[in-house]
Amino acid sequence: MAIHHSPHNFHIPVMGLAYTIDSPIRVAQYGISSVISIIDDELIEKMNAFYSEKFDLPYQEISKKAHDYRAERITSYLNLADTIVKEKFSKFKTELSESKLALENFISSLPNSSDFKAGLSNLLHEGTAFKDSIKDYLETHFKPGNIDVNIMTKVDKDNFEKGEQLPTEFNDAHASLRGFANSNLSSSVVLSAGMNPRLYSYFENFKDFFPDENGELKKKIILKVSDYRSAIIQGKFLAKKGLWVSEYRIESGLNCGGHAFATEGFLLGPILEEFKTKKTELIQDTFEVYKKGLAQKELAIPEQPLALKITVQGGVGTADEQAFLLDNYQVDSVGWGTPFLLVSEATSVDKQTRDLLVSAKESDFYLSGISPLGVPFNAIKGTSNEFHKQKRIDNNKAGSSCPKKLLALSKEFGAEGVCTASKKYQDVKLKELEAKRADLSSEIYKNAKAKITEKACLCVGLANASYLENDIAIKGQEQGVVICPGPNMAYFDKEVSLFQMMQHINGNASVISNDNRPNMFVKELKMYVDYLKNEIDTFSEGLSAKQIKKWTAFKSHLFDGIAYYKGLFATSLSSEYSTIQQELQHYKNELIAVKIPELELV
Repeated sequence: MAIHHSPHNFHIPVMGLAYTIDSPIRVAQYGISSVISIIDDELIEKMNAFYSEKFDLPYQEISKKAHDYRAERITSYLNLADTIVKEKFSKFKTELSESKLALENFISSLPNSSDFKAGLSNLLHEGTAFKDSIKDYLETHFKPGNIDVNIMTKVDKDNFEKGEQLPTEFNDAHASLRGFANSNLSSSVVLSAGMNPRLYSYFENFKDFFPDENGELKKKIILKVSDYRSAIIQGKFLAKKGLWVSEYRIESGLNCGGHAFATEGFLLGPILEEFKTKKTELIQDTFEVYKKGLAQKELAIPEQPLALKITVQGGVGTADEQAFLLDNYQVDSVGWGTPFLLVSEATSVDKQTRDLLVSAKESDFYLSGISPLGVPFNAIKGTSNEFHKQKRIDNNKAGSSCPKKLLALSKEFGAEGVCTASKKYQDVKLKELEAKRADLSSEIYKNAKAKITEKACLCVGLANASYLENDIAIKGQEQGVVICPGPNMAYFDKEVSLFQMMQHINGNASVISNDNRPNMFVKELKMYVDYLKNEIDTFSEGLSAKQIKKWTAFKSHLFDGIAYYKGLFATSLSSEYSTIQQELQHYKNELIAVKIPELELV
């Protein structure tokens, strides 16, 4: 029987709409798993046409006139990606069995501790029957990386036709899920941004998410979570429906790319510790609920719990951090996102934006308010989107024409929803602000105006990089590119090859030239302390006991986290550990100095 373990202990998480839209086509043949965002069917349709032509495969356009065009476009593109990956994987295996040099290069890109690497190395030195034995070994032990997909659960807009609301299954996230479920893929859907009970219930319509007669799942569910509590709540909610969560993907609340969902001051290390100590309990508790869920559906019940992985991502940047996460927390894989934006073989980024990333310094990365979702969003100064947006603001034409409406989620003006980055929304809000202008100080007016106009059109901005990179025409209003790397990008300052990045991850080379990079846990702690300070400094509404309680708990959790890290990094005399201890003390002192306001007694 084939023993198909992934040859790598890292994966490439979803990035934006475009940045990993074709990553599996680029890297899956090397056994690397990556994640495609499947919310933007227009971008997906364009990529389908592009890759069909590139690989000389038949292409049938799916127009918006088709009854279920969103889901059909997604299914078609995922099937195309599957076909291309299988073809490239087959060619790569042949190359490995016929070329010693190709095999040596591949072996040197694998983790040093890997059994797969050891097996290939042994065969390499066997000599004469090299070709056949390598071929057999690869057939048994090697498989392509997963073509996983991502759905942001909140991006589930109701859709309308001629003013009539369509049934729920035509909501954006529902249609995306259907597109994946109907595809040929055997892979996973990553659900991010919290619980959407309606969407979770919709999974029950697709048999691929339930175990077959051998207890195997054709399609799996991965939940992106930021703490243990949310994992067990969501896991049991799905288990009641006979749906098993195959992986909990833990992401740093702030030290990540894209939207930042800050925890209540819980830091990544203590969160990972809790998952490590409670993993067995999580599996057993969920399995009990799962068995009942399957029984209700009169489906076969596996004797043993299905496999469950714990993975982590957010801010990792060195081989030492990679090894520490794997060894100390026993995670199954580590997500490397932001650094791969500088690997043109792995991600889709236009040249101008890649050059911007290469030259950016620590001070260029910030937590912005540009997302129409109203959630803090990691951003970088100097993007082409920022330039075009500012030009419109200066010409009194703030706001986007909003062609895609994926984030038209505000129901303030009616059931059909409007996006807060749209001109339609901003015109109304600016008019309301203008009416109150006489009563406001110039500072308050200026800040209120900036808050309205800072929202960016993410639907277009996060997709444009692929169009620019592949010379695909961009229609409509000029939006430029929005890119949302984590602050970890500041320590990577050159484009590197896929091979160099893999060697960096595995500790066989380094692509970082900046010696001042802080440890990932320390960097996250700094971000949380800054976040709390900023929350208190910029709080402008009426102060309540509830708000004070929230800040007090946040601060207390940060103190707990610092104490945990002090214990964690106390076991070695290495200079790195003593530096970490000094930095922990520094942020502890900063935190002690943070004063939480008190309610004024009337």
